[in-house]
Amino acid sequence: MFFHIILERNMQLHPRHFGARLREKLVSKLIKDVEGTCSGRHGFVVAIMGIEHVGKGLIRDGTGFVTFPVKYKCVVFRPFKGEILEAVVTMVNKMGFFAEAGPVQIFVSNHLIPDDMEFQSADTPNYTTSDGSVKIQKDTEVRLKIIGTRVDATEIFCIGTIKDDFLGVISDPSAAV
Repeated sequence: MFFHIILERNMQLHPRHFGARLREKLVSKLIKDVEGTCSGRHGFVVAIMGIEHVGKGLIRDGTGFVTFPVKYKCVVFRPFKGEILEAVVTMVNKMGFFAEAGPVQIFVSNHLIPDDMEFQSADTPNYTTSDGSVKIQKDTEVRLKIIGTRVDATEIFCIGTIKDDFLGVISDPSAAV
């Protein structure tokens, strides 16, 4: 789920930033450009922990910009098939529901919801048990299992289930007093 890895990136810096605070400018630009992004290969970059090495700059012809190779340590979030996550439901419809676990969006099909739960299209769409004791609606916290992932160049999509043991509703916002 969370990994500490070392990545490299070529950073371009404008000549106006050259001087005593050059390294600070590189670090702040790196944080601004990289934190919160997703690479399909490594996952979502959660935080940059530190700079390992800044290489020698190479001046780009005609522009004055300088390209610095930067090696940095970071924490990345990458979900895997078979992993158990806690997520918050963001949308419910008759096809299933969408939930978010940090930056990743997970879809749970109605076929992967326990058979005793049925879709209700009331004021707030939800899945409810026949006795009404358990309800899945927007903002409900659920524990789910990832059963599939699809990785794009800039996004990770997941399919989940709550049909196994110990999975399902953790807290229901409608039950709050």
